[in-house]
Formats: sequence, C-alpha cells, structure tokens
Amino acid sequence: MIAENTQTQMRKGILEYCILSIISRGEIYASDIIGELKKAELLVVEGTLYPLLTRLKNNGLLSYSWQESTSGPPRKYYQITAEGTEVLQKLDVTWKELVFAVQTAIGDREIN
Repeated sequence: MIAENTQTQMRKGILEYCILSIISRGEIYASDIIGELKKAELLVVEGTLYPLLTRLKNNGLLSYSWQESTSGPPRKYYQITAEGTEVLQKLDVTWKELVFAVQTAIGDREIN
C-alpha cells in the first residue's frame, strides 16, 4: 500500500509537466493527449485530464480554440501560451536536476 501511494504521488507530480510537453509540440485535442499519455504508460482518464487542463488554462499556461469536427460537434484544441512555454522551460531544468539527483542517489544499485 505504501509503494502504491508513493507511485501515485510520483505520477501526479510529473503529469502537468508531461501534459505541457505534449501540448508544446502543437495544438492538440484532449483525447489525443490521453493517447500520448497512455503511450508513455502514464495512464490517465478524462476525469483526471480535464481538471488539469482547466487549471493550466486558468493559470495562463494554455489556451484553446474550437474547431469543427467531421464526426460530430466542434472540438476544443489546446495550445501552449508564451507563459506556458516559459514555465515548461523552467520545468525542463527542474526535470534534468531531478534526474541527476535521483540517479546520483540510486548510484550503482540495479533497477529491474
């Protein structure tokens, strides 16, 4: 149980970073973000993603536009803002620092 809680917290901690990274590649539909996260084995459901997208938008890191769909109602496509790009660049630095710190702390211990 302790390991599962820690794993969940670790995943939550990097989820916003991963979402910003995905959106920084170009405008994207929420379902496609979920697909990218699943491909990265960061399984996320819509109930988790939409509140995160809303928070990121409310913080000025994302914007969105509505686009017509050939298969139903209009779709909301997300884009990263200039402020979001600045935050992402800072998170990139933090990520590199964390990777170094964890690799240093783990040392030569073999991980399966």
